[in-house]
Amino acid sequence: MQYPKGTIKEYSFHSSELQETMQLLIYLPANFSPLFKYSLLIAQDGRDYFQLGRIGRLADELLFRQEIENLIIVGVPYKNVQDRRRKYHPDGDQNHQYIRFLAHELVPFLDMEFPTYQMGSTRALIGDSLGATVSLMTALHYPHSFGKVLLQSPYVDEQIYNLVDNFKGGQLVEIYHIIGTQETEVNTTDGKVKDFLSPNRVLAKKIQAKPITYFFEEFDGTHTWTYWQPDLKRALKMFF
Repeated sequence: MQYPKGTIKEYSFHSSELQETMQLLIYLPANFSPLFKYSLLIAQDGRDYFQLGRIGRLADELLFRQEIENLIIVGVPYKNVQDRRRKYHPDGDQNHQYIRFLAHELVPFLDMEFPTYQMGSTRALIGDSLGATVSLMTALHYPHSFGKVLLQSPYVDEQIYNLVDNFKGGQLVEIYHIIGTQETEVNTTDGKVKDFLSPNRVLAKKIQAKPITYFFEEFDGTHTWTYWQPDLKRALKMFF
């Protein structure tokens, strides 16, 4: 069945935090109207979520079936693998600036341009792998700005453990978290092979010890879009 198609428009604006022009891919639903209010989903790895995740087509279907609320999806693409690591990795030299860009520049821009609810509980971040890592970091730094975070196979290290351990705003944040049982030997962009499964299990225990609304599941699969793409339908329905 063909569903009414939303539009995906390209925007660009200059980030003072990052000192560069950032590209955005913004999905507006087929029946978009400034008379309605919209929740926001901001996707790291923005182009991947639209092309590999087919998130726009999925939103068309779920909105048409009235299975999710009114939603605008904002993809923030990375320029290349090095750029992605600099911004998303906890040790990346632009990680702090990127997190501030999301909270202090992107959110005000979107709230000004579109009829959003302007509340943290109606804003979500999503990402896969390192994109999930920086999404989680951002939500924990700015729980009043981002009340929901969807993690698909995040990279987890000691810095992430510490952030969760020290996090005090548990009742402000909802977390959706999946990891594959075969993600024990993941080839990372810095040429290493890492076990993602064990650190994610530790992370799950740490989150479960907090007053955070939390969904965690291990799927039978590897660190690829083959598994992340089909999972998106449940993730969107659960959070929107």
